[in-house]
Amino acid sequence: MCLAGRTAGASRTMEKKEEFAKLHVSFAGCGFLGIYHVGVGACLKQYAPHLLQNALLGASAGASVAACLLCDAPLGEITRDVLKIVHEARTKALGPLSSSFHIQKLLREGLQKVLPEDAHLRVNGRLHVSLTRLNDQRNIIVNRFSSKDDLIQALLASAFIPFFSGLLPPRFHGTRYVDGALSNNLPVIDDTTITVSPLCGKSDISPDDSSSRLFHWNFSNDYIEISSQNIFR
Repeated sequence: MCLAGRTAGASRTMEKKEEFAKLHVSFAGCGFLGIYHVGVGACLKQYAPHLLQNALLGASAGASVAACLLCDAPLGEITRDVLKIVHEARTKALGPLSSSFHIQKLLREGLQKVLPEDAHLRVNGRLHVSLTRLNDQRNIIVNRFSSKDDLIQALLASAFIPFFSGLLPPRFHGTRYVDGALSNNLPVIDDTTITVSPLCGKSDISPDDSSSRLFHWNFSNDYIEISSQNIFR
């Protein structure tokens, strides 16, 4: 009976591992609220590290956090970098809208610092980055990168907000792209994808607000609750 019990227990463990192997995680685009994703990533690393062995998806800031998680980049350093960018924005007369605030330059410097030289090899086939093609506004998902710089270029393109980030969108493989959140803010593979958003809504992981949740806004595949808490965020 003991042997049978151990066998049954081992079988259930294998079934759970197979279930986890099918799960993916997608991080919504969210700008400066990307610090929420860093917190979720820290929890996943501690309580569900198996999920970080699977595919991770993301748009804009969510894609950058996903790349850092797949590369096991230091989350403490990432947090300091995000707060540093926020602090620099607040020192400008017009905040992040100031012409002297160069968000793409700051993002590139941060990604160059925290991502390892073999980052592209670690994420190939596992990181799915949402991009919006400039010439037809079509959503494109990329998951293959030829070098670390190639990966960073895709992440910068996914986070490029027209006029806010600059006037000329970056190129990726010869094509200009803008923020992936504009066409698909919460990319999914299928119904096995766990969705994460720093705004209260229909995502699997998100803040839990106290409102009645009667009204939602579908922002590029991301259902966000219309509430005072979300407006404040």
